[in-house]
Amino acid sequence: QVPLVESGGGLVQAGGSLRLSCVASGSIFSINAMGWYRQAPGKQRELVAAITKGGSTNYADSVKGRFTVSRDNGKTTVYLQMNSLKPEDTAVYYCAAGWPVGQSALGIIHYWGQGTQVTVSS
Repeated sequence: QVPLVESGGGLVQAGGSLRLSCVASGSIFSINAMGWYRQAPGKQRELVAAITKGGSTNYADSVKGRFTVSRDNGKTTVYLQMNSLKPEDTAVYYCAAGWPVGQSALGIIHYWGQGTQVTVSS
């Protein structure tokens, strides 16, 4: 098992910034990629950004240029720096861990975090 613990969500005004963190523990050798998904009310969960151990990244088109995903040198923590936030970024953000498949940095997901709420007011 790889428990994933998220932090950093909250309420911010449009145009502001937030930084999410996710720490993995346990059998971390069983994962390669980590990243973030989000789910807004009434919508499907969608990929926001992911990063492999080697540093390859994927981003949703809607966040390119505004969000940056990164990992610490120990590869146990993944961050999501969110700048120029918009009301449409409001969602529950979930940390995920697994393995890349093809061009997808996080093609197979083995573990999910419990989610952290991000609310962007207009």
